[in-house]
Amino acid sequence: MTAVTTERVDGVALIRIDRPRANALSIALLAELEATLAGLAAEPPGAVIVTGTERVFSAGADITEFTGPESASAISRAFEAALSRLADLPRATFAAIRGPALGGGLELALACDFRVVAHSSLLGQPEVLLGIIPGGGATQRLPRLVGVARAKELIYTGRQIEAGEALRIGLVDRVVAADEVLPTALGLAAELARGPVVAHGLAKAAIERGFGGSLADGIRVERECFVDAFSTEDAAAGVRSFLEKGPGKAGFRGR
Repeated sequence: MTAVTTERVDGVALIRIDRPRANALSIALLAELEATLAGLAAEPPGAVIVTGTERVFSAGADITEFTGPESASAISRAFEAALSRLADLPRATFAAIRGPALGGGLELALACDFRVVAHSSLLGQPEVLLGIIPGGGATQRLPRLVGVARAKELIYTGRQIEAGEALRIGLVDRVVAADEVLPTALGLAAELARGPVVAHGLAKAAIERGFGGSLADGIRVERECFVDAFSTEDAAAGVRSFLEKGPGKAGFRGR
């Protein structure tokens, strides 16, 4: 039985992870997720949502596979392959989180652009409680999102935080009731999917490629993406609509 399924809703690809119990992210599940994301990259939808079940987003990696350094290397490579696919998608991506998102589960959410979370959710990187460190990208993505000091505190202590604190520190973007998580994420994603999605991808590339480098390098990357945007049908339609009708009236076709 597959643990990763995909459906299309209002131009949005909704990826669901459902693996009893606790949506533990095994090497096999991560390979399945990578294959799913590779298919989406070949024919990108308007936006993408990753979600779990009603009770759990993901409690983390499958600890039964933690048998030593060789397995650690295989697990980390599996996370890198799947989450890099997710992070590199040229569209807006959302994590719709109900229940806990811990360890590798939070790392999966960190690979998305936005996170919509239930009031009742708990988030954290508890790997240190096993005497190890995160291996799915948290040491790199978490500081970029919440700052170095907060990331160190969360990773060093392994503590789990509630949704309200996660919102205050910038770890998540929206906090809603559990039954509103998926509708909220779908509403936000569908709105973006109706927009100039190629421009979204170019803006994402400019931000990701420029972040962490020098300002001069970042400006150069932005210039390249800015020029590329003008080769799209959406740019021509948007400029024409602005000149003829004013701002906010353009219809986009995503190409």
